Amino acid sequence: MAGTLYIVGTPIGNLGDISFRAIDALKNADIIACEDTRHTKILLDRYSIKTATTSYHKFNIRSKTRHIMDQLKTGRNVALVSDAGMPGISDPGQELIGDAAASGIRIEVIPGPSASISALSLSGFGSGRFAFEGFLPVKPSQRKGRLQALTKEQRTIIIYEAPHRLARTLEALIGSLGDRRVCVARELTKKFEEVSRGRISEMIDKFAGVRPKGEFVIVIEGKGESSFVKTSEDRLVGLVDDLAKAGFQKSEAVKIVAKRMNIPKNTLYRDTLGN
Repeated sequence: MAGTLYIVGTPIGNLGDISFRAIDALKNADIIACEDTRHTKILLDRYSIKTATTSYHKFNIRSKTRHIMDQLKTGRNVALVSDAGMPGISDPGQELIGDAAASGIRIEVIPGPSASISALSLSGFGSGRFAFEGFLPVKPSQRKGRLQALTKEQRTIIIYEAPHRLARTLEALIGSLGDRRVCVARELTKKFEEVSRGRISEMIDKFAGVRPKGEFVIVIEGKGESSFVKTSEDRLVGLVDDLAKAGFQKSEAVKIVAKRMNIPKNTLYRDTLGN
């Protein structure tokens, strides 16, 4: 009788976020397939889990998928984990899960934390429908093509990015999608968690001249989602004019309206008062 493949979600940072069911699965499996055995050992040691581990990462997927499938077919239970979050979501695991499903192997999923869903939840953007893009292509031409395909995307967009590519990605985003609102989250659930909200241009300024650290999740508003877009230009101009008639200087009126409507004042100047 074949064994069971357990897809186990693990913490994305805070080790306290693991579930009781995940701990039981890791303890009772015959072997744990890990993206990085050294990284997973930190989690296993925390919860006194002694199960044997084997590496399963992007450089050995082909050979290790065959090996793990052999283990499953001989009746051994395998727990699949990534370094953080859910296996197969921008992490190794898709090939093994696909082969197991095609071979009729029993598969159980044990849900756990997800950086993409966590960032979406705290972004404040529409979460009823969203587009998960994972990591954008590294090659500039491919990246440009992918972003071009997203220019009319009305759903909230979620992408992952490495720290050394953050600045280039923000520049590419504003060039392709315009100066949309974004939520940039790093080190979610960890000690140095940081969440920044604003326009893409503001994020470019924020991270200019610094060396970002940690993995980033960038949540981007869909086309037409912004409160600025939903608020007519006539209404914004009217609000500014009303304050001006009440005795406020134009620059001060812009600041007040921008704060009230949650719009960057430079955007209000440029898009509604520039003429």
